[in-house]
Amino acid sequence: MKLTDIRDNPGARKAPTRVGRGIGSGKGKTGGRGVKGQTSRSGVSINGFEGGQMPLHRRLPKRGFNNLFGTDYSVVNVGTVQKAIDEGRLNAADVITADVLVAAGLVRPSRDGVRLLAKGSITAKVAFDVAGASAAAVAAVEAAGGSVKVPAEAAAE
Repeated sequence: MKLTDIRDNPGARKAPTRVGRGIGSGKGKTGGRGVKGQTSRSGVSINGFEGGQMPLHRRLPKRGFNNLFGTDYSVVNVGTVQKAIDEGRLNAADVITADVLVAAGLVRPSRDGVRLLAKGSITAKVAFDVAGASAAAVAAVEAAGGSVKVPAEAAAE
């Protein structure tokens, strides 16, 4: 094989349609835009406009409820924390806060902090300082010899 013998596979490169290049091309004269009107002109941006008919996004019903005062917690399970400790991504001797969990890649930053949940099991003695925790998660951490510090208003939930 020589450098001059190298070819692309047949049909691998298809030339784009050259619009407005004569009647023989099939896309001549009006260039596939029809005749007159707004969309035949340049600079048209009418996404979602349906010619005066009520647009689809306004015909469909709204669903759900967006609570402006709701809390947005990132959640982390005790099993995930134990796995990160075993892998060396977290140090069990340190106090585990939201910033530590974000730095370890266990949660994404959130508006209202981190909530600790009880899925999985934990064996390491760990101190947590988080925005919220379920009762089962607190029990699991304390059974392993650790502690969970939660603000007073979050503990009431």
